Amino acid sequence: MSGEVTLAQEITEVAPRVSELKRFRRVFFSRGVVVFGMVIIFFFLVIAIFAPQIAPYDPYKLDLTNILRNPDAQHWLGTDTVGRDTLSRVIFGARTSLMIGLIVVSFACLVGISLGMLAGFFGGWTYTIIMRIIDALMSFPMILLALIIAALLGGGLKNVIIALAVSLMPGYARLMCGQVITVKENDYILAARSIGVGNWGIMIRHLMLNCLPPIIVMVTMMLGQAILAEAGLSFLGIGLEAQIPTWGGMINDGRDYLLSDPILSFAPGLALMLVVFSFNMVGDGLRDALDPRLRGTL
Repeated sequence: MSGEVTLAQEITEVAPRVSELKRFRRVFFSRGVVVFGMVIIFFFLVIAIFAPQIAPYDPYKLDLTNILRNPDAQHWLGTDTVGRDTLSRVIFGARTSLMIGLIVVSFACLVGISLGMLAGFFGGWTYTIIMRIIDALMSFPMILLALIIAALLGGGLKNVIIALAVSLMPGYARLMCGQVITVKENDYILAARSIGVGNWGIMIRHLMLNCLPPIIVMVTMMLGQAILAEAGLSFLGIGLEAQIPTWGGMINDGRDYLLSDPILSFAPGLALMLVVFSFNMVGDGLRDALDPRLRGTL
């Protein structure tokens, strides 16, 4: 009788099962800085999408009669060295930076996880060849590798995207390879083989889905890094054409006027800082919400 009472007490003491979606929402939205980052990202996404409707002036139109105009009711952030409205160029710069960041990270992620999955799953010579190439690319700092590739290919949107994507790809490949090597030893992979599931089926249906959480976190954090790297290339004059509004190019154009017109560099610099900070904070929040090792502590 006492054994039945003890068993009943143990059953009643078992904590109720918590939905993973509810846990994700609770952990992700419990940090104010993550919510702030989401709001900032959404704000700049809206600005980037509706830039032609929001911008008060044409960001490409020169007005030599209003060179270096101070901020006023007509030009809230003043004008640059050739009379273009600074606020309009910051708004269109958001479209350029976010577009490049999304394209670069998407391309780097697809190529990187594909190579990492092949290397981790098949092993042997496949692993050796792929990972030695990745090691060679990772021996260069990311921004230095992007500078080398961009200098060899030249400026322009396509070449900047290629340079940044190649420089970011090794991180995804290395992370995916490590995840696949760990996950492929689980029992459900052996069970899938025993019922006749082929290699590609195992990789796509089992390995890919179970390796996604750290990849998602890395994608979020790399978005900020890609935007910052594009700004660095534009600042050094190896990025997009000079007339295209980019935050890095605007900072470079205004550096000679930091004492007389600091707003020329401060405005795009502040926008760049907020976007990169927000993506990093959202990525940190995703890591806390998706990492199974933190369950029970957060």
